[in-house]
Amino acid sequence: MNAFTIAAAQYPIDEVRSFAEWEDKLARWVEEAKAGGASLAVFPEYGIMELTAANAKARDDLAYSLEWLSDHRSDIDAAHERLAAEHHIHICASSCPTRVGAQFHNVARLFAPNRKMGEQAKIVMTRFEREIWGVSGARDLILFDTALGKIGIAICYDSEFPMIARALAEAGAKLLLVPSATDGLTGYWRVRIGAQARALENQFYAVHSPTVGEAPWCPSLDSNRGAAGVYGPPDIGFPDNGVVALGELDKPMWLFADVDLEKVDKVRAEGAVYNYKHWDEQSDAPLPKLQVTTHSLL
Repeated sequence: MNAFTIAAAQYPIDEVRSFAEWEDKLARWVEEAKAGGASLAVFPEYGIMELTAANAKARDDLAYSLEWLSDHRSDIDAAHERLAAEHHIHICASSCPTRVGAQFHNVARLFAPNRKMGEQAKIVMTRFEREIWGVSGARDLILFDTALGKIGIAICYDSEFPMIARALAEAGAKLLLVPSATDGLTGYWRVRIGAQARALENQFYAVHSPTVGEAPWCPSLDSNRGAAGVYGPPDIGFPDNGVVALGELDKPMWLFADVDLEKVDKVRAEGAVYNYKHWDEQSDAPLPKLQVTTHSLL
């Protein structure tokens, strides 16, 4: 499938009181994405933190919130797996703290309708994650081979580092998912500019999904600013400014956009410029290459 509809969430952090209440909310959001015609629903970074409202200690204790959510990840994943199969939709789940040995990573998961799932952990940590929260960066980059096409994920801050997206593009990605959580407009714009720059450099789609709204009870996501966006290169087949679709700032909503991955092939072959093809001309010395592993969800 080369052409399909994608839904990017502007996802509010609600004070859910139980796992069942959170599961009902997730089901409503997935149902709305499917009703809008989406074949892929993208949720933001750390959206799952709202579930800590259901546990007094996890709600108030940053360190314990990592442990508690990691311990419940199998149940969280089961809910996404079931909804992906039931609604025949691909779901990029809100990234979840996950224990890996003695560390915690920030892990996004991509669920396919056939009940297969793959993981992409965040590579580069923000100051809050590394200095205050104790979340560590991972090293592995994953390319997801899906029925929709080849997809990469760059979680929030990762979108601001060109080599991550470049490695995924060279491995075959035509669509980059950028789930994010930013507490101010400066953070939102950094991630948005990063997503648009990556779309320009690699001549592919970048899809940005942020958390939105105020959650003063949640120490990790107390304030959330942003707008969902779907971006491409400003070249043939794409809008002049590269903005395929853009949500309304800070409003809880799904942003729907039609994407056509054949346009990626066309712009790389016939565009006014060849950003993707000319990447290595930046330097006389060979540019470093990050390793990517392909994970099949077919």
